[in-house]
Amino acid sequence: MFGRVRAWSTRHGKLMDALRVTPLALLCLLPIVPHVTGAPAGPPLDVPRYLGLSVLLLLPLLWRGRPLIAFALVSAISFGQWVAQVDVVPANLAVLVALWAVAHRCSFRWALTAVLVAELGVFLALVQWDTPTFGMFFSGSIFVVTVWLAGLYANTRRRYLESLEERAERAELERDQQARMAAAAERARIARELHDVVAHNVSVMVVQADGAGYAIDGDPEQARLAVRNISKTGREALAEMRRLVGVLREAEGGGTDYTPQPGLAQLEELVRGAGVPARLRVAGTPGELPEGKQLAVYRIVQEALTNALKHGGPGVRVLVELRYSMFELVVRVTDDGRGAAAPPAPGGHGLVGMRERVLMYGGAVTAGPRAGGGFEVLAKLPVPEARAA
Repeated sequence: MFGRVRAWSTRHGKLMDALRVTPLALLCLLPIVPHVTGAPAGPPLDVPRYLGLSVLLLLPLLWRGRPLIAFALVSAISFGQWVAQVDVVPANLAVLVALWAVAHRCSFRWALTAVLVAELGVFLALVQWDTPTFGMFFSGSIFVVTVWLAGLYANTRRRYLESLEERAERAELERDQQARMAAAAERARIARELHDVVAHNVSVMVVQADGAGYAIDGDPEQARLAVRNISKTGREALAEMRRLVGVLREAEGGGTDYTPQPGLAQLEELVRGAGVPARLRVAGTPGELPEGKQLAVYRIVQEALTNALKHGGPGVRVLVELRYSMFELVVRVTDDGRGAAAPPAPGGHGLVGMRERVLMYGGAVTAGPRAGGGFEVLAKLPVPEARAA
């Protein structure tokens, strides 16, 4: 319930500002009611001047996004009122409202400056009295300091809630990332198992086929037995492949996925949804790359973004660079995070996977903290022979 009210007030900031000023505006209207109704009580009141001064004091409070400017304007108008020897009006309470806004939204240094200015205003207001006393100054100061402390408390609570929201968002992102990483690790394990099964069965089939070829003239029965073994081994391999592919499909949601593997065309979308502020920069003329190399580049950038999200610290920013040349494609991912100060991640295999992907295409990759802070992943992949030629 409180969260919905807070979200609504955030969306309707101007309306909330008007609602905050409304009670003070109504208080300012009370002294002129007898003069309007024709039954004035007390000393005569210059209604136009009174209303003009009240409007000047209340209007700056509508500047919700600029509490310092609002406080400066209200203080300046109040000081001009003191210089002109104009009596204090209910709208002068706008100084306290603006003081609370500064303490609530600004740093402690500005909040302290604002409360000292407000204390000076209390002293100047008392100077206009015939016999100001220390008790009167102390009473006014207590009121000002109470408003100031209330603003500081609201500021502390606001920052605390914002930090909780930020931590919750980061925890959710990290949880989703961990789930994706776990699913990727499981798929990699199944892929290795599938490779072992297929390699073993195909090797057996090759040996059996060679034996059948040698025995087909001298021992037809042995050749037929070898062919039957080839058929049996092939069916076993197909059954095992279907089983493992079925496990993969179940792990990915239980359906058949015909979506092509990601490549360079999906890098911009990957960078936008990285979970951290990230930019993509491309230099040179992109050429045609095999789908396998495009997938390798995509996975390298994905793993580097994941490392920045997990270990870069709060406020980390990432730059992804692709540089095309005649003979190689350079992929460079840098961040301005904690770098060498980041704690080591136990059980991580991301950098190992990067090196395996790059080495498979004859490239090289380096990764480590930068001298000026942050972390860098640099991968170089040779371009296709046709492009190099």
